[in-house]
Amino acid sequence: MPVRKPSTERQRRLGAELRRMREHIGMTINEAAKLHRTDRTTVSNTESARSGVSGDRVRVWASNYSCPDPRYVDALEAMARERGANWWDKFRDAVPSYMLDLVELEHHAVALRHVQITHLPGLLQHEDYARAVFGEAVPPLTSDAMDLQVDFRMHRRVLLDRPDPPECSFLLHEAALRMLFGDRTVVRKQLEELLAYSERDAVTVRVVPFTAGGFPSAGSSTMYARGPVRQLDTVQIDVPNGVTFLDAETHLANYRAVLDRMETRSLEPTQSRDFIRTVLHER
Repeated sequence: MPVRKPSTERQRRLGAELRRMREHIGMTINEAAKLHRTDRTTVSNTESARSGVSGDRVRVWASNYSCPDPRYVDALEAMARERGANWWDKFRDAVPSYMLDLVELEHHAVALRHVQITHLPGLLQHEDYARAVFGEAVPPLTSDAMDLQVDFRMHRRVLLDRPDPPECSFLLHEAALRMLFGDRTVVRKQLEELLAYSERDAVTVRVVPFTAGGFPSAGSSTMYARGPVRQLDTVQIDVPNGVTFLDAETHLANYRAVLDRMETRSLEPTQSRDFIRTVLHER
């Protein structure tokens, strides 16, 4: 296949999984090229996502690597076959690429686990609250840029309105409930919207109160996206200049442990809704 335009995080992940499959059996690129009846450049470009790969080729390579997991191969083939337009394509030249990678990750996830410490999750934000959050950007956003960012964030919420939304679990620290973005009216509308979302079947909201004490990774916001198979899980963490995606098994295991420990310190969903109502009534 010809060299493609800059690849997405999902395309890079597909190439990385093919590389891991090859390395798992200790095969070099040259050996793989010979086995696939192609050249070294094709293997290298496919693994680095500089070139696309067909679903049929994924199956052939997986067979050549003697991959024993058919569900894993099916999931990789599905990634290779993805075509067609998505709602975020209209933002492709207007927002940073990592934001497009984030919504693509959300779109394909089977389940999502979020941790938010100082502000509420983008998927659950009221428009006025989102505008107040973006109002703190450095350097300040222009009016047009602000409108674009808010519009993009509001579009992300279509994920929760799908007939088959992913199971979403949100672990929110009390600090996120009490942090003032906007005036009291904005905060009240946001907390009311949060309560409404918490009543949805596919949404679980749990609050970690200040009284729960410390916990691992208390200084960062995290999302754990569960793929169709365990090997395709992904962790996304916020960093000062954007987001970072992690998919090494060690990272995945560590973050699962972090989220599990944080969840043990959170209130049950019903208690969490009562807690949010208490904060709302204080506004």
